[in-house]
Amino acid sequence: MDSVVDWPVEPTKEQVPAIETFELKKVYLRGFWMNQKVETLKNCSLTVYEGETFGLLGPNGAGKTTLLKILLGILRSSRGRGVVLGRPLGDRAVRERLGYLPENPYFYDYLTGWEFLQFSASLFQINGREQRHRISELLDLVGIAKSAARNKPLKQYSKGMLQRIGMAQALINDPDLVFLDEPMSGLDPLGRYQMREIILSLKEQGKTIFFNSHILADVEKICDRVAILARGELICMGALPELLGTSDVYYVEGTGGNTEVLKQWLPDLDFEEQRWHGHLKGSPQDFLASLQLMGAKLISIHLTRASLEEFFVGQLRDRGITVSQ
Repeated sequence: MDSVVDWPVEPTKEQVPAIETFELKKVYLRGFWMNQKVETLKNCSLTVYEGETFGLLGPNGAGKTTLLKILLGILRSSRGRGVVLGRPLGDRAVRERLGYLPENPYFYDYLTGWEFLQFSASLFQINGREQRHRISELLDLVGIAKSAARNKPLKQYSKGMLQRIGMAQALINDPDLVFLDEPMSGLDPLGRYQMREIILSLKEQGKTIFFNSHILADVEKICDRVAILARGELICMGALPELLGTSDVYYVEGTGGNTEVLKQWLPDLDFEEQRWHGHLKGSPQDFLASLQLMGAKLISIHLTRASLEEFFVGQLRDRGITVSQ
């Protein structure tokens, strides 16, 4: 697989950067004498535009959370610079416009969900009337009943409910830019679906979303652009069509028709219940004409392309990074 990926073209007038970094570097000193340098981030330069959903991918220890915390101003970079919403990294004035859901958030488990959100709102000096209105809206958005939020302490919440209340907390200040660190972590399939729907609803509102995730199938459904970070180095970045591309091979599904004729068009013809499927060999136009003559019914036809998971694994292997089976 070709590992060279073109970087995005210069932004158009409609594309306003929400995040820009220029050769960010982070070095930690470790060891008993603090004389061992560990470089967790290497010359990281990226751009995230306003209104887009941006996914940062990478194996464990790649430096994803380090980069996210630098963007939030929780950590300082050792070198380089960056801009978030038009302000330098670490600028206190911009923090009221940010939302953040950590991978492993800490909650005051003796508080109810409603009380926790009230506490979060008070940190942004949101007044009582607006608090109540916003908390109600957010509980509806994340799918938590108001009665449960008012009467149930957080220590009785399931993992999925805690993740949802954490998302509500991240949105309590109506942020312009939302940072999510592994928002799908530990959720069951239903919880992942609900979290994905929440992120898509934020996208419809025009929010800029920057998130890390190991669940590549969700990233592929949600993100406008992605970047891959490995061993602290940004190895590629771009929109999914740019990275994954398309092939000239069509994948076809249908019902009915003559099996022997279908095999001439679909060398890997296979059946699942009453449907057949396979990869097309030959002209799509001629194949469709053949289907009509056979009386077969077409269900779907589309160009194939590599999945994000295949692309991700290929990028790591091209750089000699071991991928466990």
